[in-house]
Amino acid sequence: MSYRTNPDRILDNIDRARNRDAESARFNLDRQAMGRDLDSQVPDLDATNPERAKRIFRTVERAYVKAAQRAELGRLAARFQSVGDIHHHHARGDVSVSIQYLDHERHDDVAMSPFEIRAYEIAEAKRETKTSRADVNALKVLRRELHKGVLSAYQKIEPRIRDALRERADMGHVQVQVTVDLRPAE
Repeated sequence: MSYRTNPDRILDNIDRARNRDAESARFNLDRQAMGRDLDSQVPDLDATNPERAKRIFRTVERAYVKAAQRAELGRLAARFQSVGDIHHHHARGDVSVSIQYLDHERHDDVAMSPFEIRAYEIAEAKRETKTSRADVNALKVLRRELHKGVLSAYQKIEPRIRDALRERADMGHVQVQVTVDLRPAE
C-alpha cells in the first residue's frame, strides 16, 4: 500500500495537523461559542422581585438560544469529531453565564459549569440521530451540555441575582453573556 492510500498514515497526518492547530494561538479564539443578549426594557418601579427575576431568566434564555444557534458551535463540533472516532479521546469544556448590570455600579455576576464529552456520549447520540456523521452527533451532545451547563450555572448564580434585586441593580439595562468553551482533554 502506498503512502497516499495507507489509511493509518493519512489519519496520523490529520491528527498531527489538528494538534498543531490546537497549540496555535488562533485555536484559542476558535474554541468558544458565545451568545449575548441585552434587555433594555426597564421594569416598572412597582414590579415585584419574582417578576424582575423572571426578566433576568428570560434574558439568560435568549442568550443561551443565541449561543446554541451560533455557527461557532458547529465549528466546535466539527473540530472535535475525532471524539467519536477514537475510543480514548474526549473533550472538556466550560459553560459560563455572565450577568452585567449596565446602569449600576454592581460588579458582574459570573458562574461557570464544567462538563466532559466522552466517546460513549457520541455513540449514544449516533443512535438517536441515526447518522454516522461525527460532527452532527458532536453538535447534539454540545447543545445538550450547553443546556445543562446554563441551568447549572444559573442555579449557582441565583443567590447573587437575588442580592442584585435587593440592591435594585436590575432596574436598568441588563446584559447576559453565555459562553461555551471546549478543549481537548489530555
